[in-house]
Amino acid sequence: MSADPGDDRHVRLLLGAYVLDALEAEETCRVARHLQGCDGCARVYVEVAEASALLALLRAEDLRE
Repeated sequence: MSADPGDDRHVRLLLGAYVLDALEAEETCRVARHLQGCDGCARVYVEVAEASALLALLRAEDLRE
């Protein structure tokens, strides 16, 4: 991986949808390729994936409190 010199802001904006598998196939491939070569986006991807996993643990009752 690189030190992320060519950080692609657009890819970072797609990471939430990528984690939720909500992108079209072409964009999914583009993001996956980018993550293989970009340390910065890969770190953000891990953060987004972890946050998504934690949100899945919440119940509707938890949000009303």
